Amino acid sequence: MATDWYMEGPYIKNCNCDPGCPCDFNQHPTHGHCEGMAGMRIDKGTFGDVTLDGLAWGALYHWPGALHEGNGDIQPLIDERADDSQRDALLQILSGQNGGTFFEVLAFVAPNVKEPLYLPIEFEVDLEQRSAKATYGDVLTTESETLRGIDPPDPYRILIKIPGGMEYTNDAGEADVASAKTIRSSGAIPFELENGTPRSHTCATGTRSRPPSTTPRSSRAEQ
Repeated sequence: MATDWYMEGPYIKNCNCDPGCPCDFNQHPTHGHCEGMAGMRIDKGTFGDVTLDGLAWGALYHWPGALHEGNGDIQPLIDERADDSQRDALLQILSGQNGGTFFEVLAFVAPNVKEPLYLPIEFEVDLEQRSAKATYGDVLTTESETLRGIDPPDPYRILIKIPGGMEYTNDAGEADVASAKTIRSSGAIPFELENGTPRSHTCATGTRSRPPSTTPRSSRAEQ
């Protein structure tokens, strides 16, 4: 029987595509393939009776073509502070075996799962400034900043809004678009992206194993 779970907190997703994420529009990646990272700091979270508050997780990924064409690779990155039950809980959530449409779809389109790594994680997000920095041991470093104009280079804001979507599951169903300055991986899916046009999405979100109507906890993400 599947275990009910819930996670709430800031979420980032950085990849090699131009800002705007072609995948959100069922299009092919900017450079023909997609590679990058996703991660979350869990401000509130449970998996059955296991508490996940304060932990973080991440994933490295690579798709050879469009995401909906599948055959992707993924490597889970788990907070080394998690005890055995918490590690098992996070891996079960990320596997999609306990519900949650986003993770179920991810498991389908990225069937090639690499060995998980347990790492010290530092995760900083400023939603108002649309900036983020995350390090996962010496395996992954990523940093993103707000979009800026050309002349003058003033910051500006663009939102991706997908009402009823499976990934940006905060109350507004939206995420801020930012620019990833660095995405560097030395894991089982290595890549190095610097100062080009990598895309970043940043949001506060809440995600769960079942729809809100059947889950007693609130889905509101604190912002």
